[in-house]
Amino acid sequence: MRNHKPNNLHIRLYGDKTLREIAKPVTEFTDEVKNFIDDLVFTMYEKDGVGLAAPQVGRSLRIFVVDPFWFNDEGKKNPLVLINPEFKEFQGEVESEEGCLSLPRIFESVKRAEKVIIKGLNENGEKVRYEADGLFSRALQHEYDHLNGILFVDKVPKLKRIFLKKKLHELQSTTDENGKNIGELLL
Repeated sequence: MRNHKPNNLHIRLYGDKTLREIAKPVTEFTDEVKNFIDDLVFTMYEKDGVGLAAPQVGRSLRIFVVDPFWFNDEGKKNPLVLINPEFKEFQGEVESEEGCLSLPRIFESVKRAEKVIIKGLNENGEKVRYEADGLFSRALQHEYDHLNGILFVDKVPKLKRIFLKKKLHELQSTTDENGKNIGELLL
């Protein structure tokens, strides 16, 4: 039986090498993995996020959590955990503004699929499947990208990215020689 008090994890910022790596699949559902998921959920809410992926806290695991509804649902929390997720279908296209805990104070419009179907495993290793649209769809796609070393600014048109260059350089300059971002003070 687990007895784990969740911890607030350090969010890695742009420039941290973990954010650019392809995360490794989860092969065992140990107490350590379940405790990490508890920490991931706790951190997402503490940082006022709608999603958080393992690479954003320095772990190369194919895990993310999302709860795009808690802001609009009177603070009711209902986190969804996806482990080793795979998209099965994309429909339509919509453009909307995005932000990211790993890219503080940067917001840009990004094109994403309007509707998606995704499959994966939950925190107990059980198969789950979600059909999503709106913010739920966007959050799933955004967090899934983190598992593949992709950041939302990579999807911004090149001309707009030129204007972001200074902000991105400032974030990257807070990264140490090991690729760990030490810029927590920026949050």
